[in-house]
Amino acid sequence: MKSRIISVLIVFTSLQAAAQEKEPGMKTLGKALVDKFPTTRTFDVQYEQLGPSNYDSDLMGNNFERGRIESHNRFKAAFNMPFYASKSKRFVLTTSLRYKFESYEFGNIYNYNSTETYTKERQEFHYWAGALSATYMSSLFKKPVIYNATAIVDGNKDDFQRIKGFVSAAIVLKRAQNTTITAGALVLLDPSSIVPVTPLFTLNHKFKNSKWDMDFILPQRLLFRRELLENGRISLGTELNTESFYLNLNTSNLKGIYELNQLELKSGITYEYCFTPKIIGFVKGGINNVLSTRITEKGERTNRYVYDQKEDPQGYFKIGISYNLFQRN
Repeated sequence: MKSRIISVLIVFTSLQAAAQEKEPGMKTLGKALVDKFPTTRTFDVQYEQLGPSNYDSDLMGNNFERGRIESHNRFKAAFNMPFYASKSKRFVLTTSLRYKFESYEFGNIYNYNSTETYTKERQEFHYWAGALSATYMSSLFKKPVIYNATAIVDGNKDDFQRIKGFVSAAIVLKRAQNTTITAGALVLLDPSSIVPVTPLFTLNHKFKNSKWDMDFILPQRLLFRRELLENGRISLGTELNTESFYLNLNTSNLKGIYELNQLELKSGITYEYCFTPKIIGFVKGGINNVLSTRITEKGERTNRYVYDQKEDPQGYFKIGISYNLFQRN
């Protein structure tokens, strides 16, 4: 989905696995990608249910309403397909498609201006995105380097909305038996981004004489993982995610196309199971902390928001299954 944090780190984090190969190539890169990010597999479907949560909101800097979200769920589907590779397999072009459906059901809501309590009807939102990505693997100072450029178009059920993209480069700083460290930089080609250039850093460490390893990706995740049961893996930790979609508004205060951007910190447990080498499922659950929910005019920076919402922590449950066409048996 339209998640700046995850999308810009997908290519970058693959270096952790590539760095462990004497001559890393695109096969190693692809294996690392699908291992860390299910949405990069050929097909991926996910459903998420979030629990009840109270919220308090401001509109144009003034108290607007407070109330309760009784139910919030998301459905996501992703498709990825490489369609060109050079003879050396170091340059690859990939196309991707994303779809998301979100729905909200509300309890009682109190409006500060009218001092009245009312209820909202169920609200539903659709979001789609398409991307074209070019990835090139090379070396610098005898260390693996990955360059990537991605162009993205997205919209809602009514129309196409925006074009944006990013370019990134990353290099392996350390490659040892149990530890891999990578660093790089990202340039966002999006006028709505507050920080156009972002430094990137990852650390993967396998603990000595232990089945556990640590996977740290700044600023997106800190996970402790180990194999559990045959063909399974468990992960404990925290992940930072962004969610967004477009709103067609026609009120006395807001008219036109707006964007909702939500920043979430999910802490909990994940269990992944490999049914076959090509089919992998997962279940995860825990606590979801909504750090920020803001609405801006389309294309505006998120610090120029017109609507701001604070929300209590909530429980969440997520299930998914993916299919990787190119995984060998």
